[in-house]
Amino acid sequence: MVAVITGASRGIGKAAAEALLRNGYRVVSLSRTSCPIAGVESMACDITDPAQVQTVFQKIPEIDLLVNNAGFGISGATEYTSPADMHRQFELNLFAAVHVTQCALPALKKSHGRVINISSAAAVFPIPFQAFYSASKAAMETLTGAWRSELAAFGVSVGALRLGDVKTGFTAARQKTAKGDDEYGGRISRSVAVMERDEQNGMAPEQIAKALVRAAKRRRLPLVTTVGAKYKIFCALAKVLPAGAVNRIVRMMYIPK
Repeated sequence: MVAVITGASRGIGKAAAEALLRNGYRVVSLSRTSCPIAGVESMACDITDPAQVQTVFQKIPEIDLLVNNAGFGISGATEYTSPADMHRQFELNLFAAVHVTQCALPALKKSHGRVINISSAAAVFPIPFQAFYSASKAAMETLTGAWRSELAAFGVSVGALRLGDVKTGFTAARQKTAKGDDEYGGRISRSVAVMERDEQNGMAPEQIAKALVRAAKRRRLPLVTTVGAKYKIFCALAKVLPAGAVNRIVRMMYIPK
């Protein structure tokens, strides 16, 4: 079995690549930098470049599992986020995953394979001052549902792994801007501090990797798999509580006084 994973050079992607390798997959990593795990086949690729993606997939004739993992986050007030930063957020977190999936589909149709998209609880709980990351993950889950319906006729299963806070280099890599923080009464910096604290106290990447392997092996891939007990509870509550109440709770959590 062949698994292709984007962004496997570090963090969740690296842990997932290692776990898949242990479970008998031939693992191919698509990233600008190599995956450091022995046995993983690294193919240098900037997945935001459609030409590079097309070239790489011409070299991968067989695919049983595609994991759209690569992503990054930006934070700051929506009011002061530049158009360039908005586009960069969606370019990697959403559009690159779409193009990767398009290029993988011929092989996935032949194998009746699976696509697992890495999502976030931020898709359910729009986080203040992390609006565009939240929006990109919400869009990813919407696409996951649409792809699942479109590709069912070809025997290709599509699902999302919805994550809570995970302790990785994602925190340090976040592109932050505090522009307008004085105007917002320090709420931007306080909110980002809450995000970073929660992430550094979050789940280990290995926990996510185990959940991914379990999902990949299930007879029927769930549409959405939420990882982490407390996040399962939060997401369940979001289904029954009024939307306004959920929004107020999130606001209280992420904009402390």
